[in-house]
Amino acid sequence: MTIHAQALLFDNDGTLVSSLASVDRCWRQWAGEYGITAEEFGRVELHGRTAAEIAADLLPVEVVPEAVARIEKLEVEDVPNGGVRLLPGTKAFLASLPADRWAVVTSATRRLAEARLDAVGILPKTLVAAEDVTRGKPDPEPYLLAARALGVDPERCVVFEDAPAGLRAGRAAGMITVALATTHQAHELDADLVVDDLSALSALVTDGEVEISVRP
Repeated sequence: MTIHAQALLFDNDGTLVSSLASVDRCWRQWAGEYGITAEEFGRVELHGRTAAEIAADLLPVEVVPEAVARIEKLEVEDVPNGGVRLLPGTKAFLASLPADRWAVVTSATRRLAEARLDAVGILPKTLVAAEDVTRGKPDPEPYLLAARALGVDPERCVVFEDAPAGLRAGRAAGMITVALATTHQAHELDADLVVDDLSALSALVTDGEVEISVRP
């Protein structure tokens, strides 16, 4: 399968980098600090959602702002402790793309996203983070905002995601979707193309578009 696009939009955690160990470590500490039981915590979907949405599912509304600031602090401080690593193929794939043809679109706060990306040497020219939108994934707003920032029509964009919520956001935005089976099983991912990770793909850049192909 070959995909033709003018812009590539990447989720971060689980797509470009792995932060699963850090997320688990920090959120469990956070839950303990706020008296949330393991059963309550286990019922909430973490991946692909903003911290504000997760906290709102678990805590009274008046506590949410303080709780969101606390989890951001825990996760940012955990980055130097092995809290993030590059996923296979990320560096080479991004290096093959012009800076104005791609963006990172994350449910993390800008401070946390930049800390994780900086730790692995990724410096996106365009970054859409949690505080840039009013509705997070699976709403299409984050991806539509990234398309506008790059000056590309949504239907000419490709979304790269590992989480069902993010894939739903990409589809709702009218974009082509590529799922990476890094945090979910392939059969759990509904996308135009499903691959193991970015090492399975190559990109050929021309004046007008990017041609994305599955490596033989």
